[in-house]
Amino acid sequence: MDHKSSVLVISLIAFLAGCGATGISRCDFPKQFVFGTASSAYQYEGGAKQGGRKPSIWDKFSHTFGKILDGSNGDVAEDQYNRYQEDILLMKELGIDAYRFSISWCRIFPDGNTTQVNAEGVNHYNGFINALLANNIEPYVTLYHWDLPQALEDSIGGWLSSEIVNRFAAYADACFNAFGDRIKYWITFNEPQSFATSGYDLGIHAPGRCSILLCSKGNSATEPYTVAHNVLLSHAAAVRIYRTKYKARQGGTIGITLNSFWYEPLSNSTNNIAAAQRALDFELGWFLDPIVYGDYPAVMRDYVGHRLPMFTEEQRSSLLLSIDFLGLNHYTTNFASALPPPLIKNWTDYFQDSRVLRTASRGGVSIGRRAASIWLYDVPWGFRKLVSYVTHRYNQLPIIITENGMDQSSFLSRSSALHDSHRIDFHSNYLSNLSAAIRDGADVRGYFVWSMLDNWEWSAGFTSRFGLYYVDYRDNLKRCPKASAAWFTNFLNQTCAYR
Repeated sequence: MDHKSSVLVISLIAFLAGCGATGISRCDFPKQFVFGTASSAYQYEGGAKQGGRKPSIWDKFSHTFGKILDGSNGDVAEDQYNRYQEDILLMKELGIDAYRFSISWCRIFPDGNTTQVNAEGVNHYNGFINALLANNIEPYVTLYHWDLPQALEDSIGGWLSSEIVNRFAAYADACFNAFGDRIKYWITFNEPQSFATSGYDLGIHAPGRCSILLCSKGNSATEPYTVAHNVLLSHAAAVRIYRTKYKARQGGTIGITLNSFWYEPLSNSTNNIAAAQRALDFELGWFLDPIVYGDYPAVMRDYVGHRLPMFTEEQRSSLLLSIDFLGLNHYTTNFASALPPPLIKNWTDYFQDSRVLRTASRGGVSIGRRAASIWLYDVPWGFRKLVSYVTHRYNQLPIIITENGMDQSSFLSRSSALHDSHRIDFHSNYLSNLSAAIRDGADVRGYFVWSMLDNWEWSAGFTSRFGLYYVDYRDNLKRCPKASAAWFTNFLNQTCAYR
């Protein structure tokens, strides 16, 4: 079957699959609402030794035996470093308004120092940004999506050192200066909760530090909190630089992307209702409370005690209202129930501190249909609840959904992977609930699918496929549209009264 015929078949499949979905329309969203797809540098770019780039902590981690499920790494990934022109044409064909990507710190300051910007790295991103704009695709730029220069990990201890605040500020300043004349949407960090816990509590992500599992170094009881504190101070420093030096003449906005499940009480007991709230406080409130209210959630102060760092008055002031918008990554929902304190007082970690049991089933019944990842269940009603919760708890913050999606197993045949009706149902149902949250009063301004392409999924390697486009790793990374890509294109091209 030739390419044109295959596209027609997939479009028909998308139409038929969509008939069983909720009937959501682009017209159910505000006129200025932005639809896009999302990516990150280490998961997409490849070009590990091109353009003056030097290793990040993920290069070292992924090349360490036993750390990645399939033994793979991001040396090549989707090769977007070399194929971005091709991928931008796919974006244009898809019909998206915007593309969210991250800049690799290792391409701007390869050695981690702040004395000389790497011109090759700047030139690469200039070319990428200009190509997006030439095709009427708005770039949304994340400064940090987990790929810290290994040189900074080796020299100062990475995110465990307070010096990282100055290094990140200098890196952000260099990016604002180089690209800010064209970038109107900046995101300082992607999911700090994820890399603070997975990298410094569980040790399953770079740099692989922990004390409760089989790590060679680390302290799970203290390091996640130290990392989070330094991230928040780094965020505040970058925002201060942008607002004082660049915003007036560049006219952009700046925010942070945080991740959160929705947590539904396992039962209506007082303890389980409190546990669900505690789970949200430990996951989302850990970072958003300091930005909106000036300190960590009171329950974290109570349960973590002296291990939770304190803010000075100056730091509180710099953090307060340090976002123009909240980027929110959401995928799924869990039930939450209360757990007792750790049995051994001094042998604890972030997850034990929260005293919450998170589960995807109740009474033997799953909370929703499972995707390929063991943690990801299709629970669209949780999306509406989370967005409404953020709206009411955090003073009507403007929200951009910076990631949402579901994955398939890499063990499916190419033909089976292309016929991804579950993904169509997932996005249709989640978008329906997002539209409902907006009607409820949430100020949501955009929705970014994770992800346009199948990509390298951190410790899962290439075993998980999140893309609207199938990437054939056995055929020169050929990109093939799935049924969901055709569905999304049809969705984006709907004619509305305001268009």
